[in-house]
Amino acid sequence: MNLPAPAASRTLTCRAVLFDMDGTLVDSTAVVEQVWGEFAGRYGLDIAEILRTSHGIQAADTVRRFAPAGADVVALTKELGAMERVRTAGIVAVPGAAALLRSLPAEAVALVTSADRILADIRMDAAGLSMPAAAVTAEMVTRGKPHPEGYLTAAGLLGVEPADAVVFEDAPAGIAAGVAAGIRTVAVGPNTGPLPDGVLHIRDYSAVTAAVETDAAGRQVISFRL
Repeated sequence: MNLPAPAASRTLTCRAVLFDMDGTLVDSTAVVEQVWGEFAGRYGLDIAEILRTSHGIQAADTVRRFAPAGADVVALTKELGAMERVRTAGIVAVPGAAALLRSLPAEAVALVTSADRILADIRMDAAGLSMPAAAVTAEMVTRGKPHPEGYLTAAGLLGVEPADAVVFEDAPAGIAAGVAAGIRTVAVGPNTGPLPDGVLHIRDYSAVTAAVETDAAGRQVISFRL
C-alpha cells in the first residue's frame, strides 16, 4: 500500500528536469485508443490488453508483441505511425503542464519519449506546448523504455549526473526506466500502476510550483514543491 509521503519529502531539488510526453505533458488518450483499436480490430486482438501493456512503450515493440506470426513489423509500425501523425483531435496539455514548462530554465529541460521526433513535434504543437531544445526520441535510442537508455542519454545532453535530475513519468515502463537510471522519479496521473519505493505521485501539475535559484557554486538549482 502506498501511503502519502510526509510533507517534508514533497520538495525536490535538482539541476535538470526530464519529462515523458504522452500522458505526462500531453493527453493523447483519444488518438492512442483509436489507432490501437483499429490495429486490434484488424487482427482480432484484445484491445484492452494492448492498451494495458503498450503505454509508454515504443510502437514497434508493441507491434512485435501482438502482430500475427509472419506479419511485417516494420511496415505495420510505419502504417500506425502515419495514422497517428494525422490525428490530433482531442490532444490537450495535461493540466498545469504549460505553466510549469514556462517556469523552468530552457537549458535544464529535456523530453524523453517513445514517440519518434515527427510525432513528438506534432503532439506537442497540438497541445500548445513548446518542444524543449533537448529531446530524446525513439530513433535516438537502441533500447526503449523500460530500459534507462533514454533518460541517461537526456541527462548527458543536459550535462548533469542522474542524481542531479528529476523525471516526470506516467506509465509503468517509463517509471521503471527513470528508477533504473538512478534518477528521482515522480509519477503523474491515474495510470502509473503500483509505484516503486521512493516514487512520489501527483495527479497533474495544477498544484506543482518550481523556483529557480543559484547555489554557492553559481549553478542553477530548481526546487519543486509537489
